[in-house]
Amino acid sequence: MTRNHRRKNEKPTTLLTAAHEAGFRQRLLAWYDANARDLPWRKNCDPYRVWLSEIMLQQTRVAAVLEHYRLFLEKFSTVHKLARAREATVLAAWSGLGYYRRARMLHAAAKVVVQEQAGQFPKDSEGLRRLPGIGRYTAAAIASIAYNEPTAVVDGNVERVLARVHGGDMQGEVVWTAAQKLLDTSRPGDFNQAMMELGATVCTPRQPKCLLCPVSEFCSTRGETAPLPGTTRQKKREVCFGLAKRKGEVFLVQRPKGERLMPGMWELPELKPPNGVKPLFTVRHSITVTDYSVRVMELSKPAEESGKWVALSRLTAFPLTGLTRKILRSAELLG
Repeated sequence: MTRNHRRKNEKPTTLLTAAHEAGFRQRLLAWYDANARDLPWRKNCDPYRVWLSEIMLQQTRVAAVLEHYRLFLEKFSTVHKLARAREATVLAAWSGLGYYRRARMLHAAAKVVVQEQAGQFPKDSEGLRRLPGIGRYTAAAIASIAYNEPTAVVDGNVERVLARVHGGDMQGEVVWTAAQKLLDTSRPGDFNQAMMELGATVCTPRQPKCLLCPVSEFCSTRGETAPLPGTTRQKKREVCFGLAKRKGEVFLVQRPKGERLMPGMWELPELKPPNGVKPLFTVRHSITVTDYSVRVMELSKPAEESGKWVALSRLTAFPLTGLTRKILRSAELLG
C-alpha cells in the first residue's frame, strides 16, 4: 500500500488511454447502477429538487441532510412556495444544517427564478451560475443531472478519485480538465453522481476499500491519501449558555444582524462560566474547525431587555441556531 506524496499541481505519473477511459466509464456506471444509494433526490430529475439537494449537501454529510430535505420539501414543495416564504420561516426550516448563508442564498435564488424567469430554472450551467448561491460545481451538478448537459463536476470526492487514478495531486483547472475528459457524455448526470458516490463510499480518504472498487485496475495509487499541507486540526473550546424557562416559554436572544456567523438567528444567552456551579447538563457541538464543549446552566433571572420569552409551541418554526436546537432537545423542550 503506497501513499501519494506528489506536490500540488505536479503532473500525474500516468494518464489513461482512450481504451482505459472507455473501460473506466463502463465499469463505473455498471457499479453505480447496481449499488447507488437510494436517496430521495434521485427519484426524479426535477431541477428544483436537484438544486435543493445540492445546496443542502454543500459541506454537509448525506446522513444529516436526509430528514431536513424531506421536511423542507413538505413545507416548500415548489420554488414558488419557497419564493413567497418569509426569510425567518426559511431559516427555521433550515435550522440544524448550519452555514445559514446557504439558506439565504437559496431563498434569494428562488425569488429570482419566480420573479424574473416565470418559475423556470435556467437549462444550462452558464445560466444557473447567474443565480445567487450557485457556483461552478453546483451549476454543473444541476445541469448534468436535470438537463443531461455534458459537463463534469469536481468536489472533494471526485478530486480524490481522479488524484488516485492518475497518480498525482490534482487541483484547480487540472482536475476540472481531467474530470471533463473522463466524463461519459451519454450519461453525464449518472456519471457525475457515480464519481461522487465512489469517493463517498469506496474511495474514502482513510482506509479506502480498494478490494471492492469497480475501477481499481485503472488506479495508479492505492491506499490512504497523504494529508494535504496545511490541514487544520479541530480546536477545542468551552462555552456556557443559560437556560431560563417559565410556564410554556423559554428565554431567547437574537444574534446581531451584522454578525458574520448566523446573523439574526435566535439562541440562549451566553454566560461567563461560573466557578463551582454544576451545570444542568452538557452537550458537544462541532462547527467547521471548532469542537465545543457546551455547559448549560439554569438561568433564573434573564435580562429581559436583551431578549424575549418565546412560547415552546413556536419553537419548531423559529429560526434557532443548530446548537440552541440541540440544547432545547436535550432539555426536552423541543420535539
